[in-house]
Amino acid sequence: MSDRAGAAFSRALVVANPIAGRGKGLVVAGAVAAALHRRGIVTDLHVSAGRGDCSAGVARAARDVDVVVAVGGDGTLREVLEGLPDPLLPVGIVPVGTANVLSRDLGLPRDVEAAVGVVAAGRTRPIDVGRTNGALTMLVAGIGLDALVVRDVARRRRGPITKWSYVKALARTLRAYHPPRLGVEIDGVRRASTFGLVLIANVVHYAGWLHLSPAREIADGRFEVYVFGDAAPLRLVAVAARGLLATIDERACDGLHRARTVRVTSETPAPYQVDGEAAGETPVEFAVEPLQYRIVVP
Repeated sequence: MSDRAGAAFSRALVVANPIAGRGKGLVVAGAVAAALHRRGIVTDLHVSAGRGDCSAGVARAARDVDVVVAVGGDGTLREVLEGLPDPLLPVGIVPVGTANVLSRDLGLPRDVEAAVGVVAAGRTRPIDVGRTNGALTMLVAGIGLDALVVRDVARRRRGPITKWSYVKALARTLRAYHPPRLGVEIDGVRRASTFGLVLIANVVHYAGWLHLSPAREIADGRFEVYVFGDAAPLRLVAVAARGLLATIDERACDGLHRARTVRVTSETPAPYQVDGEAAGETPVEFAVEPLQYRIVVP
C-alpha cells in the first residue's frame, strides 16, 4: 500500500550508524527505509562500516537522490553533511544517538513513523555551519574543560557512549584540572583579557542537557561565542548548574558575542573539541561557511 500522496521527494538515501542508540541504529534504519517505501519513495540504504564511512557512502550514492536521511546521532549527521555533493541537498534526521542536539533544537520526533512523515512532507530550513581548523562544525566547538572531557571519553571508549560516560569523564578530569590561558580574537578584534574556556556554538541544547542562550539564530550567518575568564572548577560547576536549571547566556559568562570568525591561541597547547569529537590542540581557527545546509523540519 502506498502513501505517496503529498510526499515531496521521490528518491531517498538512508544513511545509518548501526551502533547508535545502544545498537538500535540498524533496526531503526530498516524501519525508516520500509516507511519511506510505503510512501512511494524509492529508497537506498547505506549502513556505516565505521568512522568516516557515512561520508563516503553519501559521496558515492547521494548524487541520484533528492533527500538524504541520517539515522543516528549528531556524529552521524555531521558525517552525512560532510559527504554531501551539494549543500542544498535536503537532509532528514531520525535521531537515535546519545544527545541528538540538533534534532532537539529543531523539534524533530524520535518516533520512526512521525520522523518519516516529516521527511515525506519535505519542509526544509537552512542552518549555518562553520569550519574549525578545517573540520565541519554544526553544533559547538569548545576549547578548555569540555574538550578535556571529550578526549577522556574518546580514549576510554569501548562500544556505545552514554551520558554517564561523560559524567564519569568529567569527574576524572576535574581532579587535576588547571584552566588554560586562552587568547581570543573575534571577527578580527583581539580581546584584551585571557580566558579559560571558549565555546563557539550554533545550538541551544549543548551536549543534550545544558541550555545555551535561546536567543541564538540558527541561520543568521554567525555563531555565538561564549568566553569565560574564570574557568576554575567551582565557577564551571556553577555555570553548569545554571545551564541545567535555566540558560547559559550573557549573565553567566564574561562575554557573549555573535561572530563569523574566531581565533583562539594559548601559550601552551590546549585541547579543543568539535561537535563532541576530540579534534586536536590550539591554535584554533573558526569561520562560518558561506553556504548554508538544508535540514528537513516539521
